[in-house]
Amino acid sequence: MSHTETEEIAGTEAAVDVDILVDWYRRTARDLPWRRPGVSAWQILMSEIMLQQTPVARVEPVWREWVARWPVPSAMAASTPGEVLRAWGKLGYPRRALRLHECAQVLATEHGDEVPAEVEILLGLPGIGAYTARAVACFAYGRRVPVVDTNVRRVVARAVHGRAEAGNPSARDLRETEALLPPQVDRAAVFSAALMELGATVCTARTPGCDRCPLPRCAWVTAGRPAGQSVRRTQKYDGTDRQARGRLLDVLRAASGPVERVRLDLAWTRDPGQRDRALDSLLVDGLVEQTEDGLFALAGEAGQA
Repeated sequence: MSHTETEEIAGTEAAVDVDILVDWYRRTARDLPWRRPGVSAWQILMSEIMLQQTPVARVEPVWREWVARWPVPSAMAASTPGEVLRAWGKLGYPRRALRLHECAQVLATEHGDEVPAEVEILLGLPGIGAYTARAVACFAYGRRVPVVDTNVRRVVARAVHGRAEAGNPSARDLRETEALLPPQVDRAAVFSAALMELGATVCTARTPGCDRCPLPRCAWVTAGRPAGQSVRRTQKYDGTDRQARGRLLDVLRAASGPVERVRLDLAWTRDPGQRDRALDSLLVDGLVEQTEDGLFALAGEAGQA
């Protein structure tokens, strides 16, 4: 890290008023079920996995069902991967569910059915990346660690640097966010949640509500809210390989056992080549299995033929 960058990061701390942001969060934060007292680290981990690229409104009902069905890792570990995939429903990116099932097995067998509190150990679990490991350590155990998602990066870019956009992720994001954290451990976790909440509900990407922002100063507003450089594109879903994969999984989730290939063929008729690619990718990803007699089933359910 260069001397200039060190000076810039050292000067980050005063850029966001901790007391004001924490007070705002305590008064206005969304009442999300995984933020309530008594929620376990395992249940927080489940919420963090589900919330990746998925809106809160879609996650909440599924999360509640999962908490009731799999309150501890060993409960999920005792289920088949197919059962977990079926319960995942339409949340999207189903590989997350498969990896969470693998994680539950490791937690049940190697960690006494508990989610570790240390970032380094969390990073060694299946499906747990840099963001999720720190989010669990922070929100479940109150650790003073930087938690950086897209929302946090955007707030720091605007409030600290006066830029509309955060640019590409880098190791600097963690260092800058850590510099913002208050030294008191018991306040750092609340501040991290507040910073994320600000980006999710006020300092949004498309229509930031600067009139509702609690921060007394923002470098981006001071600079006249200069426009960003990137061109935002709406991600197309209709007709994509993702949609084709989803249709095939829908058939298998609805089935009580392995199904014949013709049922999958009928689920996606617009492009047979695309359907074949989608099925091959599901097999490679381990989401779908093929029986010895050529039937198809969700992971772990091929033996039901």
